[in-house]
Amino acid sequence: MARNWLHMTASDLGRAIGAGKIHAVELTEAFLDAIDAHPLRDRIYTRTTPRRARSMTLAAAGRAKAGFRIGLLDGVPLSWKDLFDTAGAATEAGSALLKGRVPASDAEVLVNATARGLVCLGKTHMSELAFSGLGLNPITATPPCVNDADAVPGGSSSGAAASVAFGLAPAAIGSDTGGSVRIPAAWNDLVGLKTTHGQLSLRGAVPLCEMFDTVGPLARSVEDCAELLAVLEGGRAADLGAARLEGARLLVLETVALDDLRDAPAKGFEAAVARLAAKGARVERGAIPEVAEAMALAGALFTSEAYGIWRETIEAAPQKMFPRILDRFRTGAQVSAADYVAAWRRLRVLRAVWADKVAGYDAVVLPTAPILPPNVQRLMTDDAYYVAENLLALRNTRIANLFGLCAITLPTGQPSCGISLMGQAMGEARLLRLAAAAERALG
Repeated sequence: MARNWLHMTASDLGRAIGAGKIHAVELTEAFLDAIDAHPLRDRIYTRTTPRRARSMTLAAAGRAKAGFRIGLLDGVPLSWKDLFDTAGAATEAGSALLKGRVPASDAEVLVNATARGLVCLGKTHMSELAFSGLGLNPITATPPCVNDADAVPGGSSSGAAASVAFGLAPAAIGSDTGGSVRIPAAWNDLVGLKTTHGQLSLRGAVPLCEMFDTVGPLARSVEDCAELLAVLEGGRAADLGAARLEGARLLVLETVALDDLRDAPAKGFEAAVARLAAKGARVERGAIPEVAEAMALAGALFTSEAYGIWRETIEAAPQKMFPRILDRFRTGAQVSAADYVAAWRRLRVLRAVWADKVAGYDAVVLPTAPILPPNVQRLMTDDAYYVAENLLALRNTRIANLFGLCAITLPTGQPSCGISLMGQAMGEARLLRLAAAAERALG
């Protein structure tokens, strides 16, 4: 029975705890045992936190016995990307630059999760300082992809996705600056929610670009993402019961997002759109030229802020970094303050134009990634391949970050191919309801 628990949704596990069918202590022990026994554990988890997990799950079990559970997920274990501060446990953000960094207190989202009874299993590997969508990290570890042993898993929440996909956590908490929740979720056939910037606290999270960083869950279902969002913000989960596709207006974005699609992502996306239409969604297709203009601003906006945050730390010991990540950070030094300010001013204008053009749609849809997970060995030996694949990996997901939107990726049924739905800023509840209906249509 315990083996079945490893592949259940977090919500189903929570319901089973509430019904007395699963004991919270036994559930946590099952996951700790599975992690310890897994041959790839050291490529997925940086470290586990068994003492903390056992203490938390004993409290959850006591509440369940007394009939005072805090919520649906009380007693359910989670993994945490290694950029969320965890008191007394090293938090190193995938970088040798932060080796031995042990925070004194928890990140605010971890505090909220603990207050709702969720159990911290441990910390997961990630791209170095979160600055890559591939998940390749020769400095610490490159987690596995569930669909291709020779490929990267997507990043930067790479170990977060692997922990769920390989049955070593019911769900995971990651971060998304340009696609870092949605890419690994898509490449490992999971659901991944990118929240609106500012929706969830970043206090106690190691930053990459504070103007774009967001927190989000990776899980097996839309319901899990809704419940986890509520836990992380200390609120109530969106009611998904009334979710319907009939009459929903969806816009397939034709600007940038459909360029250079590889065969499998194209096949998965078009089949998914057809299934949504068959269930009553009104699908339209159209271009929004402002997307291309916004994408041209991304280099100035992301790299300059990232280098501004990390310059002092990086330049004190640049030899500790993977050269390709180091080079990417250093491109930020080439952006002038005037260009950075001008780029932000222009982006705010483009965001207003976007909001006006999509106001009549329930969601804008696009392939989560135009490519499949690239080959690890080739990424390490072929510079041109690395640069091209890294840029393509995050191209589509970056649209939601640039325009300040919430977005969610769902599996299409084609391995490692997701379909993304982008909603309005601070429109998570509405997006989750639509995504729940889409999830049913996609099977």
